[in-house]
Amino acid sequence: MRLGRCGFRRWRTHPSGFDSRAFYSPARRLWAFGPWALDWRPSIGGLAVLLAGCTVGPKYETPTTPAADIFKEATPTDYQIAGVWRPARPSDAVGRGAWWKIFGDPELDRLEDEVTASNQNLKVAEARFRQARALIGFQRAAEFPTISAGVSTASTRESANTPYFGVQNVRPEGQLQLPFDLSYEIDLWGQIHRMVSAAREEAQATAADLETMRLSLHAELALDYIELRSADAQQRLLDDTVKAYTDALRLTRNRLEGGYAPGSDVAQAQTQLATTLVQDTDIGVMRAQFEHAIAVLIGKPPAAFSLPPKPLDLRPPPIAPGIPSELLQQRPDIAAAERRVAEANDQIGIAKAAYYPSLNFNAMSGFEGNNGANWFVWPSLFWAVGTSLTQPLFDGGRLHAQSRQVQAAYDAAVATYRQTTLSAFQDVEDNLAALRILDREARQQRDAVVAAQNSLRLFTDRYAGGEDTYLNVITAQTFALTNQRNDVDILRRRMEASIRLVKALGGDWNAADLPPLKEKGLPPNSIVPTPDPR
Repeated sequence: MRLGRCGFRRWRTHPSGFDSRAFYSPARRLWAFGPWALDWRPSIGGLAVLLAGCTVGPKYETPTTPAADIFKEATPTDYQIAGVWRPARPSDAVGRGAWWKIFGDPELDRLEDEVTASNQNLKVAEARFRQARALIGFQRAAEFPTISAGVSTASTRESANTPYFGVQNVRPEGQLQLPFDLSYEIDLWGQIHRMVSAAREEAQATAADLETMRLSLHAELALDYIELRSADAQQRLLDDTVKAYTDALRLTRNRLEGGYAPGSDVAQAQTQLATTLVQDTDIGVMRAQFEHAIAVLIGKPPAAFSLPPKPLDLRPPPIAPGIPSELLQQRPDIAAAERRVAEANDQIGIAKAAYYPSLNFNAMSGFEGNNGANWFVWPSLFWAVGTSLTQPLFDGGRLHAQSRQVQAAYDAAVATYRQTTLSAFQDVEDNLAALRILDREARQQRDAVVAAQNSLRLFTDRYAGGEDTYLNVITAQTFALTNQRNDVDILRRRMEASIRLVKALGGDWNAADLPPLKEKGLPPNSIVPTPDPR
């Protein structure tokens, strides 16, 4: 580390021709050290360098992370999709709107807007961001002098029986003081600068935490909404199945009464109907739980919220995943981890600055008197100006331990950043694979549903004609219901994979949305107002 040269030029010769260094009397030194005695331009420059100081500690560089050129689970078609949702990029000039609108469900859009306005966890995250932002102003205050004023009054009387010293005057005396104090720590080594920088980076990380919370809550609401609509679809399917099984039970009873079927057919039909009724009733538990979860997410008590049944009829929209390197700019949790690495780097600089001397400037001035008449006259003025330079010599290893602690914290922050990045890549790959595989599975399941329904129709017709047993009808009914329920469940899983993929890609957020938080000038409310005497 090299410090810039700073200081004063040599003394000049007085205009009268005398060398100022040859004078030793106070009057001559005052004359010699007059305004002409210094070349003030380099002196002021040296003072500016002194006040600016230098910054010790490592220069911050964003840690490297392992990344592939393309996503493993993405197909070439995924990169050719046009006119659909894609992640936000720094080059986007305008906002692309809320990501959940790609599903085209007005009810979901309305609920998502209520999350933004009323969710309490989101309000907590927003308050934490304001708290972190206020801490920037707290740290920046150290860049400015602290000026304070006080007033004190006292009346004292010395004891006439003071030991060892005889007191001649024991009359009470007044003491009135009005001092003004100024203190300022000169940031020689950039410690204050790094404290402000660390506070700013923590505020930016907290802003990213806020966006992570916002993204998570919106995704959670969308997932709960899909689960609820899937339950509605299952409910409708089971209701229709109960009606069909009721008709089948009626058929077996009619055949029993006509002597064409044994009583075991009726018993089997009753068992099948009762089992399906249990499944139909059980769906209500799951639906109620998701409805209650949605109510809490939008800031309402469950008793004050309800959604009318509506079976799931949405389809997964096409989603362009982008490339892995862009993901580092798209995920708010990655941005938060990176900002905390920068903060940890500043903490190393703060710990290193503690090894160097600290320079403080102090000044005090005011008036002091012993009664109101002479309190504010010129002879009552007092003042003092001075500086102090403090260098740690021995602290039992405290500074060294602190340096090791912040270095370890930095290493942990780097590892957290890299792990967050790897987890983000995994999230994208998992949901790309889920969408690709479930798309093929959905086509296969639709074929299975058609086949099961044909089988059920054939066995039912054969049983009605007395050509087959009811056991085959029961088997066909079970296969048909299982395949129909699987079809609904696969659609739910595809929709949820779409939501999770959008979340894994960062929604409509981008690192360029982080607030810069680089306010200039005095912090707001830096001057304490005088209280109103009323």
